[in-house]
Amino acid sequence: MDDASYCATPAPAGPQADAGPPFAECVLCREPTEYPESARGATLCPVCAWQEAGRSACSG
Repeated sequence: MDDASYCATPAPAGPQADAGPPFAECVLCREPTEYPESARGATLCPVCAWQEAGRSACSG
């Protein structure tokens, strides 16, 4: 096994040409969510949704 090929860093992936429809921003961190911009209500990214669920579960 060649050490150089084992430790080589892969090239960064370029921007995707077809990333899908425009996604709504998370209302807490402004990261893109998995919801389209036309989604109604407070949209959360998966990270913020998980954190919010933990806060509401522990709030009593």
